[in-house]
Amino acid sequence: MKEIIFDQPGMPLDVLQIKESPMPNPKPEEVLIRVTARNINPSDIMFIRGMYGITPRLPSSAGFEASGVVETGDQAGRIKKGTRVMFTAIGTWREFVCIPASLVIPMPDGMPDEVACQAFVNPMTAFGMLEESGLQEGQWLLITAGASAFGKFAIQMAKQKNIKVAATVRNEAQKAVLEQLGADLVINSETEKIQKVVPEKTEGGVHVIFDAVGGMLGAKALACLRSNGKMMVFGALALENMPVNSGLLIFKNLTITGFWLSTWIENMSAEQRMKAFGKVFGFLMKDTSQVDVAGKYDLSDFREAIKAYETPGRNGKILLVSE
Repeated sequence: MKEIIFDQPGMPLDVLQIKESPMPNPKPEEVLIRVTARNINPSDIMFIRGMYGITPRLPSSAGFEASGVVETGDQAGRIKKGTRVMFTAIGTWREFVCIPASLVIPMPDGMPDEVACQAFVNPMTAFGMLEESGLQEGQWLLITAGASAFGKFAIQMAKQKNIKVAATVRNEAQKAVLEQLGADLVINSETEKIQKVVPEKTEGGVHVIFDAVGGMLGAKALACLRSNGKMMVFGALALENMPVNSGLLIFKNLTITGFWLSTWIENMSAEQRMKAFGKVFGFLMKDTSQVDVAGKYDLSDFREAIKAYETPGRNGKILLVSE
């Protein structure tokens, strides 16, 4: 089988290689899955670079999220051959994977692979952060990197709760895209002073921030909070720590907290997890929900896929697909 692996951390185009490897053999409690679609997330790139919360065991494949078809079911018969499934695992950029049957999720009827392979990380993170935010109807949310897949999911989910949404972009053309999704205010962080514009247009500041960037943009976003506001940090796209204004924290009684989907899910009961999955999958299957794909590439063309992923102003996910 083909798989994309790396022997040392580094920039993806420098360290990734494709090779032929033996087919994996499932254990009794595992299923063998033929992977059909994988999406490229920022966490995948950080994992390859050795900058993620999970350290790769080298040599390692990349990718955390995918969809596929079960080729060999588990011996207990919980997941049968032919079942279309979505799943998360360490190393999905290969043609076949073996994972415990308890960790796969059968796809809802009618859900295409292109949606299923991105149905977990970003929409579940958006759902979880909205649940933990405490935001109420009519309150303001600011999302940095609003044109990301996460940002688009968060905008749509927030609007269903009648939460007002402000978002930052770096490309002027992305403004119209987010406004069509329902964003009430879109700011170009490259040309506008968000720490001035946002408080002026949100009646004194936002109540909560979802920050995917960090660095100086994170610091500017922090200044957009009103008193007693909260920043929820879940990404570090800037690859720089955010400089924190201690005075803002003290005099406006602000809170900064982290959010990692893995930890949030681990702290839920099985019943709570299934309820959350049901709500997210229900959202994804609605005709009105928008799930963008910017390009699909064969596993062998991973270099072109990485280059497409790195294209500034991209609107939609880049997928690695197999027949």
